[in-house]
Amino acid sequence: MPQKPPDGSPPPDDGALPPAALAELTERALGAYVHVPYCAARCGYCDFNTYTAADLGGALVSSVGLTTFVDIATKEIRLARAVLGDADLPISTVFIGGGTPTLLSAGDLARLLHALDAEFGLAADAEVTTEANPESVDPAQLEQLRAAGYTRVSFGMQSDRPHVLAALDRRHTPGRVSEVMRWARKAGFEQVSLDLIYGAPGESEADWAASLRAAVQLGPDHVSAYALTVEEGTKLSRRVRRGELLEPDDDLLADRYLLADEILTAAGLTNYEVSNWSRGPAARCRHNLGYWRGDHWWGFGPGAHSHVGGVRWWNVRHPAEYAARLGAQRSPASAREELDASTRRVERVMLGVRLAEGLGVAELDEAGLAACADLARSGLVEPGALESGRVRLTRRGRLLTDTVVRALLPD
Repeated sequence: MPQKPPDGSPPPDDGALPPAALAELTERALGAYVHVPYCAARCGYCDFNTYTAADLGGALVSSVGLTTFVDIATKEIRLARAVLGDADLPISTVFIGGGTPTLLSAGDLARLLHALDAEFGLAADAEVTTEANPESVDPAQLEQLRAAGYTRVSFGMQSDRPHVLAALDRRHTPGRVSEVMRWARKAGFEQVSLDLIYGAPGESEADWAASLRAAVQLGPDHVSAYALTVEEGTKLSRRVRRGELLEPDDDLLADRYLLADEILTAAGLTNYEVSNWSRGPAARCRHNLGYWRGDHWWGFGPGAHSHVGGVRWWNVRHPAEYAARLGAQRSPASAREELDASTRRVERVMLGVRLAEGLGVAELDEAGLAACADLARSGLVEPGALESGRVRLTRRGRLLTDTVVRALLPD
C-alpha cells in the first residue's frame, strides 16, 4: 500500500454505506483482510504502512502496539457487522497481512479469527491465510494457528541467495525457509505459499535461477513472484538516488519474469495471474482472486483498504489515530470514493485481463473490441480465446500487460 493514499471524500463517522452498495452484498462473496502494521525492522524496499518499535516510541508492546491490536481491530469488526446489517454474509476468505502478522502470538491471531467468526460466521470452506516472515514463526506457533482454523500460510522467502537477502534487508537465512516449510507441513497446513522478489541490486540471472530452483524443491502449493520496484521515500530509493545502487532495468526484469515462468511451469506450477502460480486450481489464492474479480472485502486495521458494492474506502494510517477513532466509536475510515459504472468497468478490464481465465469481451466498448484483432496479430492475446469471446494474455502479453490494457481502454 503506497505511502500517500488517493484523494477521496470524507466518510460518515458511523461508516454507513449507501443503500445501492448494500443492495449488492449478496451478489458476491465477502472477504476479510486484516492489516497488522508492525515489523521488527523495515526492509529497505518496503513502502507499506508499517511501524517498528522506533516508530512507536521505542516499543511495539504499547497502548497502540501488539498488546492491544486485536482488541482494537475487534471494535472495527463489530462496526463492520453493524454497517453491513443483518444479511447472511459468511466470510469466504480471510487474509492476515502486514507488516509481520506473526509478531502477534498464535493466541492473538486465533482471537482475530474468532472475532470474525462471531460477527459474520466463516464459510464452511473458508480459506484463512496468514503471511509470515520465516524468522518470526516456530513449530508450536504454526501448530496452534492450524488448530485455530488457519488453512494457508504464505512465507516471505524473497530469495535463496544471502547477498540478495542482505540487499533487501531481509533478516532470515536461506536455510530457514526450508525449516519453516517442514514445520508448516507437519502442522497440517492445507496450502503453503512462497513469495519471491526479482531484480534486487546485485542479483545475477544465476542467483535468480538458483532462488527459483530452491523454492520449487521445497514443494510449495503456490508461488508469487514480483519485480522489485523502487518506491519513493524508501531506503532503497534514497540509495538509488545517491548512485549507490542501480535501479532495476525493464529488459532485465522481463528476462527474470520469463525465467520464473519457465522454471515454475516445469515444476508443475501453473500461472493463473500475471505474478502468481499454483499447483492446480485448488491452490490458487481465493482471497486475491476476490480482489481481481471485484468481490466485496472489508479491510481491518490501520491503512487498510476496503470495497463493498462499488464504494472504496481506506483507514487512517497511524495505529494511535486508528485506536482513538474506534475508541470514540467512530469509523477509522480516512476517506472514500463511490465508483460510477464507467470506472467500475475500467477496473474490471484492468484487473480481469491479468487472470489466465481471461476477460469476457462483453466488458469492452467498441474501440476496445476493435483493438483486440491488432493485439492478437501482435502476439499479445490468444487468437483462439478471442474467437471464444475472451481476452487472454499470451506469455509475451503478460510482459506487456499495461500495453494491452491501454489498447483495450483507449481514451
